[in-house]
Amino acid sequence: MRVFVVNSGSSSIKYQLIDVASEQVVLAGMLERIGQEGGDAPDHDAGMRLVLERLGTEAGTIAAVGHRVVHGGDVFTAPVVIDEEVEAGIRAVSALAPLHNPANLAGIRAARAALPGVPHVAVFDTAFHQTMPPAAATYAIDRAVAAEHGVRRYGFHGTSHQFVAGRAAALLGRPLAELKLIVLHLGNGASATAIDGGRSIDTSMGLTPLAGLVMGTRSGDIDPGALLHLLRAGLSVDEVDRLLNSRSGLLGLAGSSDMRDVRAAAESGDADAERALAVWAHRIRHYVGAYLAQLGGLDAVVFTAGVGENAPALRARALAGLEHLGLALDAARNEAPTRDARVISPEGSRVAVLVVPTNEELAIAQAAAALVG
Repeated sequence: MRVFVVNSGSSSIKYQLIDVASEQVVLAGMLERIGQEGGDAPDHDAGMRLVLERLGTEAGTIAAVGHRVVHGGDVFTAPVVIDEEVEAGIRAVSALAPLHNPANLAGIRAARAALPGVPHVAVFDTAFHQTMPPAAATYAIDRAVAAEHGVRRYGFHGTSHQFVAGRAAALLGRPLAELKLIVLHLGNGASATAIDGGRSIDTSMGLTPLAGLVMGTRSGDIDPGALLHLLRAGLSVDEVDRLLNSRSGLLGLAGSSDMRDVRAAAESGDADAERALAVWAHRIRHYVGAYLAQLGGLDAVVFTAGVGENAPALRARALAGLEHLGLALDAARNEAPTRDARVISPEGSRVAVLVVPTNEELAIAQAAAALVG
């Protein structure tokens, strides 16, 4: 079965045609600067028609289309076949992800118009985290205000965390239902999730993808009082929004959102870059310790995403000082130049440490195939 996976942004369309049985990418590409001067297409509808031209005869092999949707709110707890009611539901929760859901919807509408003869499936970043208990999902604010505005912890990167957890269980040769895992999705966007028996029980992102770990341009956790202080000091709501989402994290601390630049600067003696790495690692250790306590034990810590998969020195830094919790790295395994899923802890360690490459597109394709197959 072949599934066409679409990840639609406000000015881009990323796509892959995936053979689910072999897990092979048949064709992949991206349109950029949609709706902008000199861009690949004037709008998403024209962009999707261009994508179909690129697919050529392969378009006739598509059995389903899988769409990434960032926010499902409380409405969507699992992948769903898209119809007008589902589109309306995605639109209804768009206030919770105003930069993402409208763009996801634009891609959905364009793809449904271009490929009307196959089922379209929405796969939500937030769905995996709907298993969190109320104690983890609830913010301690007035319950009526929270209910009226949908204010709670939703979590994100759920497709990646779920996929990686399954691959980690296979690597360990144990049923996922028996495992207690902490998955660290470390990239330009970053999140940590505690997974007990295949179910998310806590995660670092919250109402939006802004909370939790230090990211490329996002602050992660910050005292809400600091935001009130900035507002009273004269910054507008939009200015605070841009500060926290676009001018913070590694960029705010070290002047670059690219971890490679920050590492190089730190190695050359830049004190700001070194502090940025220290804050980044401190925040990760904070969540590892907290989630070990929430899980009541731990079988493995799993690194994934761009930084987690490709930066041995940063993996070591993130877990430094946690040996008393059973977390240790084998230097040779950690630094081995391979991109395969692997164990990087010493033989016989009380807690395994793994590197497992994520593949959100494949996860979306598998979810769509399972739903409509």
